Amino acid sequence: MTIESLSTDQPSDTLDAVSSTRPQQPARLGYGALWRGVPRELGFLVLTMPIAYVGFSILNGVLWAGVATLIIYIGVFLVSGSLYIARGFGTLELVRLRWAGQPQIARPDWNPGGKPITFWRGVFGPYANGHYWLYLLHAMVINPVISMISWVFTIVWVSAGLGGVTYWFWDRFIPQGNSEIYLSKVIYEFMVPGSTAPFDPIVGDNIMEFALGAILLVTLPFITHAMTLMHQVVARGVLGQWRSEALQREVADLSASRGAAVVAEDQSLRRLERDLHDGPQQRLIRLQMDLAAAERKLDSDPDGARTILAEAGQQAKDTLEELRALSRGFAPPILQDRGLVAALDSLVARSAVTVTFDNGLAPDLRLPPEIERSAYFIAAELLTNVSRHSGAASARLQVAVAGEPDGSRRLEVWVTDDGNGGAKLTADHGLSGLDERARGLRGDLVVDSPVGGPTRIGARIPVTEDPAN
Repeated sequence: MTIESLSTDQPSDTLDAVSSTRPQQPARLGYGALWRGVPRELGFLVLTMPIAYVGFSILNGVLWAGVATLIIYIGVFLVSGSLYIARGFGTLELVRLRWAGQPQIARPDWNPGGKPITFWRGVFGPYANGHYWLYLLHAMVINPVISMISWVFTIVWVSAGLGGVTYWFWDRFIPQGNSEIYLSKVIYEFMVPGSTAPFDPIVGDNIMEFALGAILLVTLPFITHAMTLMHQVVARGVLGQWRSEALQREVADLSASRGAAVVAEDQSLRRLERDLHDGPQQRLIRLQMDLAAAERKLDSDPDGARTILAEAGQQAKDTLEELRALSRGFAPPILQDRGLVAALDSLVARSAVTVTFDNGLAPDLRLPPEIERSAYFIAAELLTNVSRHSGAASARLQVAVAGEPDGSRRLEVWVTDDGNGGAKLTADHGLSGLDERARGLRGDLVVDSPVGGPTRIGARIPVTEDPAN
């Protein structure tokens, strides 16, 4: 059974490097893979110039009309409108490139401050945002030029290639008149001066055209890929987000994740303190009182003393069990010695409900220590919630390392039960602590628990380095 997806300066091994806009190195494509991409790339390239010149025409009309009417204030709105139109055509270019099989380009943050967009902010905001002007430059200057280049190369390669390999068929239907000029004959007599072509020039032209067309079709995947890649490189530089924006967002995310980690640890310590106070501490106080009472009755009432000692023994046993339960909130030695898989296997064996362990990891897989600890704590807390609150008779624990579309990897831990459902991710409740712990590692917690069940809760934690066995 596979894990289903529910769909969002490096201080530690678990935090992503500041590389939001750095393009990943594409894998070297084989010839077959290039051919598989030809239909999508052709669809992109054939439509590129018509779309580019439609945008060029519209923007020329709106922008220069706005510039001409700035003096009567109408132009302010027209120029702003032209910037929005340019943004639309630029976004369309990014969508089409993604559809053509190119890596996704991170888009700019159109509202950096995160403030509500009022009417006047909507009108004057684009003037102060450099991305709008770059999109305008792309739509009015850059894209018309490169689209013409790519369109001409694409059309020439396709038409000449198909025309060449089929020349032998359609040439017979073209009126020849009195023409005695054959290209194959001219080329042969030029290369071998003073001699006459020893072959039928019609057959020679057919063979030459077929060979030329075959060469063009064989090289077509390289042309379409190169032309599409040219648009991708230009779009990444002009239409993508800036490196500074990625750094700012990375710093904000890093601060938020560190804050979440601090909150999660504080909540864990407070809960542990409360559990120790309400549980083992109270039992130990009662145990001390029972032993004192038994000591006082030891001479005068031996039977009563034995009864109290029996109760004290039960209190000691209950206290030991409660301390063992609380110790699961710490990293168990098996986690440190044998890794996450062995620790989760042990956790499942100790569960109060029947748990099926669906393991997608190698038995000797070792992840960064902070990831293993958090994954174990989350799984332990979720299974504890199942046994205490869900009313479930059985549950399933699933764990695997899953790949994302952008090439990143995540450790996914899911717990599914057949209980009553209704679990919610609300503040100051148990699941909020798990969410804080996951966000402290740049991950997230997903809760799917309709009333009546079943409940499916999972944590997805980024893994920035390849897991090593």
